[in-house]
Amino acid sequence: MKRVSFVAICAVAVLFWGAAEAVTCNPQELSPCMPAFTLPAAPTAACCSKLQEQEPCLCGYIKNPALKPYVDTPNAKRVASDCKVPWPQC
Repeated sequence: MKRVSFVAICAVAVLFWGAAEAVTCNPQELSPCMPAFTLPAAPTAACCSKLQEQEPCLCGYIKNPALKPYVDTPNAKRVASDCKVPWPQC
């Protein structure tokens, strides 16, 4: 149920975001990171690649109440650190 809800939330969130630094902000792009965000799993190479790509969008995701429970967590911060993506100061 959580995964279905996340996908639905992401679909709605995409409607509200434009481009940031030539990156299309699309929270669905972070779907390879969901196991690492929600479980104590190591991030995959695909996750790190997408997280680096979506880095300019992270503040927007963190500020969005629908996405915050997924992206502003200790696990998400650990994943960012493991992927060498600086955590934003929003």
